[in-house]
Amino acid sequence: MKFSGVIPILVTPFNEDESIDADSIGKMIRLMQDIGVQGVTILGVLGEANRLSDAERELVISAAIQAAGQLPVIVGTSASGTRAVINHNKIAKNLGASAVMVTPQAEAVPSDEKVFNHFRSILSETDLPVVLQDHPASTGVHMPTNLIFKMLDELNGFCGVKLEAVPTAPKLRSLKTRYGEKLSVMTGLGALYGAFDLEAGSDGFNTGFAFPEALIALTKMAKKNDWGSIQDLYRRFLPLIVYEQHPGVAIRKELLKIRGAIRTARVRSPGAQGNASIQDTLDKLLQDAVPKQDLTRPIKI
Repeated sequence: MKFSGVIPILVTPFNEDESIDADSIGKMIRLMQDIGVQGVTILGVLGEANRLSDAERELVISAAIQAAGQLPVIVGTSASGTRAVINHNKIAKNLGASAVMVTPQAEAVPSDEKVFNHFRSILSETDLPVVLQDHPASTGVHMPTNLIFKMLDELNGFCGVKLEAVPTAPKLRSLKTRYGEKLSVMTGLGALYGAFDLEAGSDGFNTGFAFPEALIALTKMAKKNDWGSIQDLYRRFLPLIVYEQHPGVAIRKELLKIRGAIRTARVRSPGAQGNASIQDTLDKLLQDAVPKQDLTRPIKI
């Protein structure tokens, strides 16, 4: 599992009755394949995994892996208990996943030692590569750089770090300075800080922004040190990136619906749904960012 390039985080599509829409999982992945991504991630922070039963999780994983073919699939397996994560990892392995993504879990009394032991147990009983996700906004856990260093130095099985601890660039630069090409560090947070992270050495994007084509172009520009073009493209898409960052997943789902990747933009209760105001704003933003293009196909940058 090479954790670099552009690996989108996919939403979990639902029918209007909130049942899993397996057909849309396939449509969404086929669009990603046509765009040319390096893999996909399912059941991430905005994949509504905490609203799924175990049986539904397995349905989503199976549908994604079947549709993906040779395209690597990373499965989010975070849970509040260490044994639960290990069990999720075994299921992901049995269903054909390429890797898993795991966050630390908040405890009543914060403890770096508990975070370390959580991952030590997980890695000792997991046969898949593990992506370490550092996302304090969702977990409530702030992992200091020295703790991440300690885990990477002493534990085997990590295939990369998804860095989403703001400010991202200084922490990213520290990791790349210490490990260089030995460690892959990817950018999340909807690409909100994408230009800054690329300049700090990011290996790409592992995030759910609805236009991975832009992220692929940014990554290629960074490899050529074409920072002027990066700023131009970043500014072009930044209003759309910022708007997609509204709490929840409704706006991202609306965009994927517009792109023909999912049938409905339904968010599972009690999540907020889209509305006419969101649609009007998206229409304006899309006119500015991707005018006169067929959004159901890979867009031209």
